[in-house]
Amino acid sequence: MTNVIKGLCILLFALQSCKQHSEENLLTSYAAKTTEGSINAVIEIPSGTRQKWEINKKTGVLEWEQVAGKGRIVDYLGYPGNYGFIPKTLLSKDQGGDGDPLDVLVLGDPVSRGSVVPCKLIGVLHLQDRGEQDDKLIAVAKNTSFYAINTIEDLNENYPGVTTIIETWFTNYKGKGLMKSSGYGDTAAATQILNEAILGFENQ
Repeated sequence: MTNVIKGLCILLFALQSCKQHSEENLLTSYAAKTTEGSINAVIEIPSGTRQKWEINKKTGVLEWEQVAGKGRIVDYLGYPGNYGFIPKTLLSKDQGGDGDPLDVLVLGDPVSRGSVVPCKLIGVLHLQDRGEQDDKLIAVAKNTSFYAINTIEDLNENYPGVTTIIETWFTNYKGKGLMKSSGYGDTAAATQILNEAILGFENQ
């Protein structure tokens, strides 16, 4: 019986490894927008966690960011929402971006790393990271209480303090003074940024 259990454990480990090292390219396997009008968000960092995972832009696989040979852990409180990117988007450096897919913070229940979450845009937090555009789209996840929210104003009305928490977090998690905020934009501004990033990906 012991050998059978060991064999099952080895098989389960192998299956997990295959799943973790799937050839699925999270950058390109999903559309930015769904046919139902939602957007897709690929989650790199689940809400409340501090391990800094990110997409490998060459392979489309999530990897734990390494600093001095160790996995990076954000030296601050855990992320205030599910954090990730929108597939098939690009903030072009030619347009003042950072050359990465468009970032998105999804409000709702915590989800597993690598999840693809359909959600709705409600606004954008305008940020600059050492001079480069680093906007964070703000979205609400389907099948959660947050999905009734349509705008930043709705968010402030129904969940007082949340926008302050998000802005405070992003302007401090890398250290004091490194990230600059110019405040929130509305849904129209967020949609414009998304559409430009989709074109940026298509035209690269």
